[in-house]
Amino acid sequence: MAKTMPGLVVASSNGRVGITEAVDVLRTGGSALEAVVAGIKLVEANPNDHSVGFSGLPNLLGEVELDASVMVGQGLTAGAVGGLQGFQDAVELARMVMEELPHSLITGEGAARFASEMGMSPVELLTDEASRIWRARLEKGQETGDVSQRRFAEKIGEIVRRVSQDPEKPAPPHGTVNFIARDREGRLAVGVSTSGWAWKYPGRLGDSPIIGAGNYADDRWGAAACTGRGEMAMRCCTAHSVVTFMRCGMSLSEALTTAMQDLRALDDPYASEMNIVAVDRDGGHGAASTTAGKTYIFMDESMESYEEPTRMHVPLVDSPRCA
Repeated sequence: MAKTMPGLVVASSNGRVGITEAVDVLRTGGSALEAVVAGIKLVEANPNDHSVGFSGLPNLLGEVELDASVMVGQGLTAGAVGGLQGFQDAVELARMVMEELPHSLITGEGAARFASEMGMSPVELLTDEASRIWRARLEKGQETGDVSQRRFAEKIGEIVRRVSQDPEKPAPPHGTVNFIARDREGRLAVGVSTSGWAWKYPGRLGDSPIIGAGNYADDRWGAAACTGRGEMAMRCCTAHSVVTFMRCGMSLSEALTTAMQDLRALDDPYASEMNIVAVDRDGGHGAASTTAGKTYIFMDESMESYEEPTRMHVPLVDSPRCA
């Protein structure tokens, strides 16, 4: 049986608006899953975060599509939604998939239908500010800045590739929120939510709704979650890899480093930033990034506020060796 210890929450830095609420859930005896969902929902509702939920940046057609997942380390239960339009609380819906359906992942119109059946209220996710950012960026990626709808449809693939490879802005904004909680009983839960890669091709799914890629938890070993270019985490099963490396006897730091180094094998012309947060089975926590200076946050029941340490830096490419 796990040792009794103060509940702990670890999150990506944009989880600041929700981490206190998540810890308060643990303080009142709530479960790790309840804490994760409570924290992420506040991020999804934050209009100043254009990478998650309400006010998220849209796809190439100007449609906001949300992805989210949750996983519980006891029994390895999980639920996820992808390409959700018209509803804000994607993480809550992912939890409902896990608890109410015999499925682990539903997407698109099916996800929206399920949200309606579960009594969720529709929300217009595209705000004026997000729309302005989308239009300005899209016009920069077009040849003329004024294309007919028909021509736009014909060139959609070309435009998304050009936007992705713009030398002045190599990667479109892509952001995600990660929350991992460990409750007083030692149970782990992890949640991920995102509006995905801005200006993505409609219907694109990243790692956030894919269990094992952007999200994984196993009470026996630990939990991990990712942000960044999801296609990279999907191909390397990055979140699952971190947990598996701990299962094989690596320390949390070693597991993070090895999972990051695995990304170097990818042949990917769009390769960009990758970030991981993780917790081991004893409540130790850490984080890594391919970008120097990135941070994450953590807070337990004994703390009045969160702390924000720097992530371990693991470059995506090997450093040049001396002759």
